[in-house]
Amino acid sequence: MGIIDKRNVPVKTGSIYPEPYASQMAGRSSLRLGDAGGLTQFGANLVILQPGAKSSLRHWHLNEDEFVMVTEGEIILVQDAGETPMRPGDCAAFPAGDADGHHFINRTGREARFLVVGSRAPRETCTYSDVDLVMDVEDGKTSFTYRDGTPFKGERT
Repeated sequence: MGIIDKRNVPVKTGSIYPEPYASQMAGRSSLRLGDAGGLTQFGANLVILQPGAKSSLRHWHLNEDEFVMVTEGEIILVQDAGETPMRPGDCAAFPAGDADGHHFINRTGREARFLVVGSRAPRETCTYSDVDLVMDVEDGKTSFTYRDGTPFKGERT
């Protein structure tokens, strides 16, 4: 395939999360660069955060590694231990199975971008640190449960 023309890669908006979490991802979009290049063994996405937006719910992966590099603007990495500002060229890595949930927030007044590279395990479990939600992916099918394994039917109060 070679060079990927980012201008021809569709911008993905929205979220696969069920409500009430999906609407919390407003202002986040991405370019699925790895998909555009025909990659199957790992994903490579350019995530775009508008001012005030966050990348995802704070999460960690059981079977997939993640690598992030900021390409434009400034974002805040939020983990169990606290918050860390990241600027262009800064990198972070999240090994599979490390239960330290993470996500990124843009608290500036301008757009921020970062590249995310992650493995594509045949079966994946993603646990969300701050809410009672777990995502399982197998054979391309996604399902959501509560942490106790029962099917997700909305936020528990």
